[in-house]
Amino acid sequence: MRATFLASAGIVAATAVALTGCSGGSDSGGSSEAASCTNTIVNADAPQVTVWAWYPAFDQVVDQFNNAHDDVQICWTNAGQGNDEYTKFSTSIESGSGAPDVIQLESEVLSSFTIRDALVDLTEFGAGDVEADYAEGAWEDASSGDAVYAIPVDGGPMGMLYRQDLFDAAGIEVPTTWEEFEAAAKQLKESGDGAVMADFPTNGRAFNQALFAQAGSVPFEYDSANPQEIGINVNDDGAKKVLEYWEGLVEDGLVATDDAFTADYNTKLVDGSYAVYLAAAWGPGYLQGLSDADPDAVWRAAPLPQWDAANPVQVNWGGSTFAVTEQAKDKELAAEVAMGIFGNEEGMNLGVDKGALFPSYAPVLDSPAFADKEYEFFGGQQINKDVFLDAAAGYEGATFSPFQNYAYDQLTVQIYAMVQGEKDAATALDDLQASLEQYATEQGFTLK
Repeated sequence: MRATFLASAGIVAATAVALTGCSGGSDSGGSSEAASCTNTIVNADAPQVTVWAWYPAFDQVVDQFNNAHDDVQICWTNAGQGNDEYTKFSTSIESGSGAPDVIQLESEVLSSFTIRDALVDLTEFGAGDVEADYAEGAWEDASSGDAVYAIPVDGGPMGMLYRQDLFDAAGIEVPTTWEEFEAAAKQLKESGDGAVMADFPTNGRAFNQALFAQAGSVPFEYDSANPQEIGINVNDDGAKKVLEYWEGLVEDGLVATDDAFTADYNTKLVDGSYAVYLAAAWGPGYLQGLSDADPDAVWRAAPLPQWDAANPVQVNWGGSTFAVTEQAKDKELAAEVAMGIFGNEEGMNLGVDKGALFPSYAPVLDSPAFADKEYEFFGGQQINKDVFLDAAAGYEGATFSPFQNYAYDQLTVQIYAMVQGEKDAATALDDLQASLEQYATEQGFTLK
C-alpha cells in the first residue's frame, strides 16, 4: 500500500510534463549508451552513474569529480528545476523506469518521494559515517527517524538584505525585532520615499512557512517509519501570530503583496521599490544576478528580525540534497556519487564561488576562508560572518509533510484570500487546517 500512496494525487506538480533528457537508470557497467550526458565522460571504461541536477555551474563540479575519479563517472542531465524535474521523476516512478541513479531534491519534498518507496535509505551505504561533516539542521532535514534519504548540499538560513541608502535617507535604524521592523516600515512610509519596507508574497510557500516557524510553529508531525500517520497543526499559535502580524502590515500599506519570482517582482527587488529583501543565504547570489538594478543602491546584510531579541530563533528557507533512487542499478556506486560530488572541499568551493551556494558541508562551512569572504556587492561586507553563519548554526531542522507541494498550494490560496480581504489571518489558517485534514484523510492517512 505504501508504494501506491498518493501516486495520482498531484503531490509533485500540478501539470504533467513529458519526459526529456537523460534516460536514467544507467547500467553502471561502463556503457555510455545508457544515457545521454550533458558533460564529457573523461574515462569511458569506468561505470557511469546518471545524475539529474540543476545547480548553478554544476558542469564545473561534474568535471572536477570525473577528473578525480577513475572508478566512476557522472553522466549529468539537467531535467528541469524544481517541480519540472519532480514531475518527470514522478512519471518515472509510476512507469517503473526512466529515473536517474542520483537526483537533486529539495529537502522539503523528500517525504513526498519516500512514501512512494522511490528513494534509498543511505544508512546501509555509510551515510552515518559522514553525518559529522554536515550542518546539524541540514542533516535533520535529509533524515527521517533512523533513516537517511539524502545527502545535504546547500541550505537557506535566513537574514535581511536591506538598502542602506534608503534607510539613511529616511533616518531608519536597522531593525533587530519585528516590532522595530513595523516601526521602520511606518517611518519609511511617512518619509514620502515611495518605497515599501518589503514584500509579503502570497505565493511565498517555504518563505512563509519559515516565518511561521520562527514563532514556534510546527505544522507537521511525520515519520517515514509510520508513513500512514500524520499530525497536522498548520493553524497553531505560532502561525497565527505571524500571519496576523503581516496582515496588519498589509492593511496599513506598509508592505507589498506581489507574487514572488516574477519579472515584476525581480525588477522591484533592485529598483528601490522594496527597502528590504528578507532572504535566504542564496538570496545575495540571486539578487546580484538581476538586471535593471538601481545604480545608486547600497546593499547591506543584517540578521533576520526576531520576536524576542534575547532568545533568537533561526529559520531556513530552502535547501537541496542528493538522493539515490530505487531505480539505480548499482545503489552502492550511486551512494558513493551522492556522498562524493560536493563531499569534498574542492567541489563544494566550486559550488560556493561559481554557483553562490551556501554550503552544508562543514569543512567549507566552518572554514575561516568562508567566514571571512568579502562580497563586493555588499560593499565588502563579510555577510557570512555577520549574518548567515549564525543563522545556519542555530537552525535545528524541520519536518515536512508527504504532500508538501499540495500543502504549499493550499497555503497560497488562503494567504491570497487574506490579502484580498476575504477572510482574516486566523480564519485563513483554520480553513487551511480543515482542507489539509480532509485531503490527508481522503488519501488514506490517519490523523494523529
